[in-house]
Amino acid sequence: MAQWEEEIERNFRRMKNLAGMIMDPREPRTGQTPRQEIHRKNKSRLYRYESLRTFRTPVMFVPNLGISRPYIFDLLPGSSFIEHMTRQGFDFYLLDWGVFGPEDNGLTVEDCVTKILPRMADKVLESSGARELSVLGYCMGAPLSAAFIAAYPEVPVRSFTNMAGPIDFSKVGLFGLWLDKKYFNVDRFVDTLGAIPADMVKAGFKLLKPTMDLSTNLNLWWNLWNDKYVEGFSALNRWANEYVAFPGEFFRQWVRDFYQDNKLYRGELRLGGRPVRLSAIRCPVFVVGASEDYIAPPACVRALVDAVSSRDKEYVELPGGHISLIAGRGAAMHCWPKVSGWLAPRSD
Repeated sequence: MAQWEEEIERNFRRMKNLAGMIMDPREPRTGQTPRQEIHRKNKSRLYRYESLRTFRTPVMFVPNLGISRPYIFDLLPGSSFIEHMTRQGFDFYLLDWGVFGPEDNGLTVEDCVTKILPRMADKVLESSGARELSVLGYCMGAPLSAAFIAAYPEVPVRSFTNMAGPIDFSKVGLFGLWLDKKYFNVDRFVDTLGAIPADMVKAGFKLLKPTMDLSTNLNLWWNLWNDKYVEGFSALNRWANEYVAFPGEFFRQWVRDFYQDNKLYRGELRLGGRPVRLSAIRCPVFVVGASEDYIAPPACVRALVDAVSSRDKEYVELPGGHISLIAGRGAAMHCWPKVSGWLAPRSD
């Protein structure tokens, strides 16, 4: 009995130490992979993570805009997708969309696809000295990237990788139901609020799976003896609760054109006067879905494979959810090697 009491006491001490780590902004230290800012446009930044350049083709990584911060991709040494890619020899460029304020409410999807992404791609080519680049999109960054590649066939894109990015929004799950035009008036919503507050974004994601926090904390309790697990939990927990607001006009166009009208998948989207048809994509395409993803269910992600005209195209479905696909022990075992392994022969 005394042994159990000692174990409980030790676990409570660890919980107290964990609480201190979470509250202390110095702990843990995320984003440690060395980087250089290459370009900035308004709030957006392009960062270069140099490698030994085993492969000549640089990778431009496009994450989601708003919602969350991009340090999830460089969480901790040994638990970093960016670190993995640079160690594999890829010259890696991260687009950080930035943290938005009321002054950014006029930013639209069209601005991102027709102004920011083409400029960032040019800067990747200029900085690397390469003739082509590979584009890798995660979450919302994947449909934005797909729209960019489809609308700008003159940009020399060597390959495109979609990691958990929704394409067919008729299969997007609970978010699609909530945002259906029968129930949700996006114009009234944006006209009333302006920007979409970070707390409202957080509430939406929490409501998708209300029991997630409970199961996460239970997992923490059973792993309190593991210092490495606790450190990773602290970093991931901070990221998971650091939500970012949506610019109002971006949210309006995103909901209306993608969730409600499914224009990207249907081939009806026009941005900057250009038609955006996924069939215009002919470069090699790799699509990665997560079997337990309730934010971008596998069916809506896999749809890209059937929509493009590429001859070299592949879909893989890996275990895990939307976040664990890209971060954590499962990602390091399953997803990261798949992505770098697929890119390697298509990057020389």
